[in-house]
Amino acid sequence: MVAGERTQRKAGTGSPDGVAKVTITEIAREAGVSVPTVSRVVNGRSDVSHATRARIEDLLHRHGYRRRSTAPGARAALLDLVFNDLDSPWAVEIIRGVEEVAHEASVGTVVSAIHDRAGDARQWMTNLRARASDGVILVTSVLEPGLQDELQRLGVPLVVIDPAGSPATEAPTVGATNWAGGMAATEHLLQLGHRRIGFIQGPPRLLCSRARLDGYRAALDVSGVAVDDALVMPGDFYHESGFTGAGRLLDLDEPPTAIFAASDQMALGAIEALRRRGLRVPEDMSVVGFDDLPEVRWSSPPLTTVRQPLSEMGKLAARMLLDLARSVDLASPRVELATELVVRASTAAPRRA
Repeated sequence: MVAGERTQRKAGTGSPDGVAKVTITEIAREAGVSVPTVSRVVNGRSDVSHATRARIEDLLHRHGYRRRSTAPGARAALLDLVFNDLDSPWAVEIIRGVEEVAHEASVGTVVSAIHDRAGDARQWMTNLRARASDGVILVTSVLEPGLQDELQRLGVPLVVIDPAGSPATEAPTVGATNWAGGMAATEHLLQLGHRRIGFIQGPPRLLCSRARLDGYRAALDVSGVAVDDALVMPGDFYHESGFTGAGRLLDLDEPPTAIFAASDQMALGAIEALRRRGLRVPEDMSVVGFDDLPEVRWSSPPLTTVRQPLSEMGKLAARMLLDLARSVDLASPRVELATELVVRASTAAPRRA
């Protein structure tokens, strides 16, 4: 785009339609720098001093600068898909779903990870403002309230997949039936005859983690099995915490006969911990996961798990976002897709002494 291209900002006052114009020439004049310097900041170039960049970004933020106009009802051309990190295979499944819908709609997709590092989210917002994305899909992450307000001020629609906590005000959400999935996995083990069932949970800050734990507890309660908090281990959805949690369960005076891990990656970590202790799955210990990632059907043994429709969640979120970008009303602001228990070879009746 040329340096002097005109863009839109939301006007606080004095504009009948609520929209005013600003150019980067005007931004440059106010910042006391050249137009090419502002252009370098807008395009994410690194060859600008920190102090100058900060001054320009402050003006871009203050004026609600966007590189490209997005008129109400116009077709979206660029979507942002934002994760806390990209280290998990389930992120790939969500990307797959979003990209399929975006490709069909001739829409570009920008994938970002904001991590938990200070400043990452604000840098992402600066980049977002520069490229004038038409919408954001936020996956199990939390944006600072100020950044949520900024999205609203810029008129950028937001859809949240598996909200970490209470979703942003009026932000549509897409999730899965995590409580039902947790209950189904636990009921499966109970029906096989297990009564001491260990649980390795996900991060407590995530709604999906808490729902899976509540489903586990509900299944035990319905079956008349007392919930033993000593059997509940902390986890973070990744392999190492599954490995560590399984080791702690095995070290109990009365270890469980089965383990339900709240993610497939933790389940695979648990299986490795059992292997290193000389224990077999499912002969010595049954293991259930959650997600049904593509690789678990090829694990040894193939993993019993709860299928979470990750790709479908990505597709649905993308369709919702495209509708919002085109000013189309959504049928529902909150959608939950069904989970499904997939029984494979990692579960069996407990071994009798």
